[in-house]
Amino acid sequence: MTILIAEQDGEVIGTIACQAVSAEEGHVRGMAVVPSYHGTGVAEGLLAAAETELRGRRCSRITLDTTQYLLRAIRFYERNGYLATGRVSEFFGMALIEYAKDV
Repeated sequence: MTILIAEQDGEVIGTIACQAVSAEEGHVRGMAVVPSYHGTGVAEGLLAAAETELRGRRCSRITLDTTQYLLRAIRFYERNGYLATGRVSEFFGMALIEYAKDV
């Protein structure tokens, strides 16, 4: 697993984790940005860095999971080319919706 951070003036303002899960597929998990940096491009930069990392590992498809309640996150991922795959799994009683992007 690779963990990437965004920092500003020595303070961590965002993180994202990713890993190759097969020869062709990478998975993004756990992105977070400090609320005062929402809408400033930090999330886009973190996602782009994770995608670059996974492409470097020869991944041609990237997946991620989110919940139906994180509407802002869903809109963000859709704006960045991720589409719902129709696959839904369960995580501690909560539905996780898979999104994917071919890169």
